Amino acid sequence: MGIRILKPTTPGVRFQTRQTFEEITTSKPLKSLTVSKRRTSGRNNKGHLTIRHRGGGHKRRYRLIDFRREKLNIKGKVLTVEYDPNRSARIALVVYADGEKRYILAPNGLVVGQTVLASPEADILVGNALPMKNIPLGTMIHNLEMRPGKGGQLVRSAGCAAQLVAKEDQCAQIRMPSGEIRRVNILCYASIGQVGNLDHENVSVGKAGRTRWRGRRPTVRGVVMNPVDHPHGGGEGKSGQGNPHPVSPWGLPTKGYKTRNNKRTQRFIIRRRK
Repeated sequence: MGIRILKPTTPGVRFQTRQTFEEITTSKPLKSLTVSKRRTSGRNNKGHLTIRHRGGGHKRRYRLIDFRREKLNIKGKVLTVEYDPNRSARIALVVYADGEKRYILAPNGLVVGQTVLASPEADILVGNALPMKNIPLGTMIHNLEMRPGKGGQLVRSAGCAAQLVAKEDQCAQIRMPSGEIRRVNILCYASIGQVGNLDHENVSVGKAGRTRWRGRRPTVRGVVMNPVDHPHGGGEGKSGQGNPHPVSPWGLPTKGYKTRNNKRTQRFIIRRRK
């Protein structure tokens, strides 16, 4: 892994940086573990626009990732480390002793030829998956389940890692990458290590077109809109309409305003990220 700075031969590459992809071992995915991915462009099943600024982007195929790590007590060998256009992390192709192949998230330090295992008795090694009741305190983990058997939902982005800080009764306390501390069932599985591709956050996009390749359309500030389109719009020249508190296009405060309204899961959060 590394960051490559381009020569400023054109305005488009003047501020760009790219990754070296030296950890990637193959350029083509395993066809049997990919499916076609239909673009929704931010629309729901009724065709209504629910997420703004989505659309276009490069064509992709979705890689089927084994977030559940349900091949228990069967050793697997890492065949390749690959690029995945659908996520920031790298993925690793693992072939198990029974011949089955699956993709898993590639943690930092996982190399081709390494053996991984998902088992309650697995060693505390990078790439192995265990229930949290068998993981020592202070261990860095990723791909955490929120309910036993549902599959990893937390800590899956490039460079992320959570830390197991305590165990009490049937709950484990996890320090999330955001700083939040929350409870998770002690029977939930987690993978050992930190998610790979640590240099992802250091990449400079450099030009608008590169964002369009990812399916992100332009975003316009509210103060340059008309009053009919945004509460900040209107006025003559560069007018902020009397310096109001920043709000969303629908009038909700947009900086520091708490919108979380899920009392059912409130008891799992011990310390909020803020």
